[in-house]
Amino acid sequence: MTRGRHPAPDGRDGALANEAEGYLLARAHHDQAHREAQELCALLPWLTTGQADDLTRHYVRQRTDLTRRMLRDTVRRAAELRQEYEARYAALRHDLFKRHAAFASAVLACAAAVSTAAVLLAR
Repeated sequence: MTRGRHPAPDGRDGALANEAEGYLLARAHHDQAHREAQELCALLPWLTTGQADDLTRHYVRQRTDLTRRMLRDTVRRAAELRQEYEARYAALRHDLFKRHAAFASAVLACAAAVSTAAVLLAR
């Protein structure tokens, strides 16, 4: 699917599109888990229909819970990485600003020295 936020045509932030995308992804995952559970039940021909239904329900619930935990961990880690990268970017930007300021000061000092030397030599 897509990444990031979807801007709405009227300028809103597109929360509805993001919610719909999330629903579709969750539904696709649920359907995949259900198919896997059915394949597992097909490998166990001695199960009764009720047992197969229970196994399918249990498998889908376990798989959905696992996916939910994994997604929460991924979101948490993404937030941590974002903070780390933003802090690093701010530090690099501050360092670059200091270097530019020092370079500009050195250029001004050299210009002042050359100007003073030119005035003194012109006398």
